[in-house]
Amino acid sequence: MVPQETELQIGSLLFEGFDQIDLTGPFEVLSRIPNSTYRIFAKTVAPVPDVRGLRLMPDATLAQAPQLDLLHVPGGFGQEALMEDDGLLDWVRGQAGGARYVFSVCTGALICGAAGLLRGRRATTHWSAFHLLPYFGAIPVDERVVVDGNLVCAGGVTAGIDGALRVAAALRGDQIAQIIQLQMQYAPEPPFNSGTPKTAPAAVLEQAQLAVEAITEQRQRTAERAARRLVRDCLDLDRHPAARDNAVVGGVSRWANLP
Repeated sequence: MVPQETELQIGSLLFEGFDQIDLTGPFEVLSRIPNSTYRIFAKTVAPVPDVRGLRLMPDATLAQAPQLDLLHVPGGFGQEALMEDDGLLDWVRGQAGGARYVFSVCTGALICGAAGLLRGRRATTHWSAFHLLPYFGAIPVDERVVVDGNLVCAGGVTAGIDGALRVAAALRGDQIAQIIQLQMQYAPEPPFNSGTPKTAPAAVLEQAQLAVEAITEQRQRTAERAARRLVRDCLDLDRHPAARDNAVVGGVSRWANLP
């Protein structure tokens, strides 16, 4: 827990094609943490559309971001482009290196994976991308929120609220997190028990899988390319020394044998 008198710098990454609840769900929690400054950062300060067209305004550019105490990485279909964006991945690595916590939501975990942050770490992501975590040396854990040291991963979309409450508790204590939860009246009672592949009826699961079939196949190809890039970066002693230090963790030989 961080002393109350220490101001926290909290920042969320914003990119085209993000899933707005991946960002706005945690925002409701993180923006209420006492003695903190919460801002949204993107490549430019232009409005950014989410995967459904909702536009949000960043507060500042990536270059203007201070060293963050908490880096929040949401997901969404737009995560694909970021996984092969060297400049963006360098920014994520740099922020993660000095952050108290890194918090991914949904397929934001794949961005963290492409940045080399998941090797040897327990992690989770959206059910449709869960099988891709081993490409990045992660240890997949099928739970709604997974905590491994200063890495907090939330599963799909709404799990970001749960993860954000876990982060708030880690930063300011359980009581503060509970107060935030009460302020939000966060006590979900969903009308159906179909929120996970394990509990959804077979017909519902089949239709949901068909709906994401194309992006799932695309993510597979992107993950394979990103994994190969990680291998090259890990073996390059002059670039990303932090990644080099963990190069043998998580099975680099498996990555190198990708098709």
